[in-house]
Amino acid sequence: MRARRLAGAFLLSLVLGGCAALLPQTTALRDQRPPGLPDRVELADIAFVPQAEYQCGPAALSMSLASAGVHVPLDQLVGEVYLPERRGSLQADMLATPRRHGRVSHRLAPRLDDVLHEVAAGNPVVVLQNYGVWPIDGWHYALLVGYDYDAGEAILHTGERAAMRMPFAVFEYLWRDGDHWAMTVTPPHRLPATAREPDTVAALAAFERVAPPALAAEAWRTALERWPRNEPAAIGLANAEHARGDLAAAVAALRDALTLHPGSPVLLNNLAQTLSDLGRHAEALALADEAAAAPGAFATAIAETRAGIAARLSTPENR
Repeated sequence: MRARRLAGAFLLSLVLGGCAALLPQTTALRDQRPPGLPDRVELADIAFVPQAEYQCGPAALSMSLASAGVHVPLDQLVGEVYLPERRGSLQADMLATPRRHGRVSHRLAPRLDDVLHEVAAGNPVVVLQNYGVWPIDGWHYALLVGYDYDAGEAILHTGERAAMRMPFAVFEYLWRDGDHWAMTVTPPHRLPATAREPDTVAALAAFERVAPPALAAEAWRTALERWPRNEPAAIGLANAEHARGDLAAAVAALRDALTLHPGSPVLLNNLAQTLSDLGRHAEALALADEAAAAPGAFATAIAETRAGIAARLSTPENR
């Protein structure tokens, strides 16, 4: 670790001397402050959780989840994400674990200004750093909890040190070997400050697979407030409302989406199924016919929906 920091200090001197190619994000940050970025931020209300042995992943997750309103005992997180045989935690498990606790995990863009904007918005950021020296890697998760732009420093809860200050150049140097991997955790009613539409929809789809339907519905509604024309988000909301038993809300979500995407075979198909589940089989069959008339990749699924509705409609009690 000491050798790695000395190397980072050397790179810092190069950046300050104008060698921009080595650490381009630090150089760009030094040359021009990103719009809207405050001078300095420190999330002082995030209680520090020191790591034990190689358990930096559980410690970083514990702090991140707590900042999003969920307090999970460190020992429990160790059991969920720590792999003793690897002496560490996989990024996939780091992303998956918050979902099981009712929070949305977001993989961030590999941009230094993005992670600073997240911290400025009150969202601490888990980052993956490499403290090793070739040929031995030393992977380590830390929590970015602040920065000082004028001083050119990041502030991290890391290892056994709270609020450790690190020059941006050293931060970028340690961060780049892991492809600038970073994540933040938010409650379902809030999006990251740097949320991008396709990435957010993918994150919410992963959340929906394990979250209680009520929380999934809340997350999809939040996305639709930002991007009201997003069809997958509308479908996700309707599916979550259906899963929690509010079929009327599912119908409303699908009808709202159809006003923005008239003729969408997926929306028509899902609306037909939901209306049929409500016992409105004749109305549902007409919508299924309309969906089946539209060519596309979902023809088989739509045909199955239509056949199921037709079978319901043909039973004696529905004739």
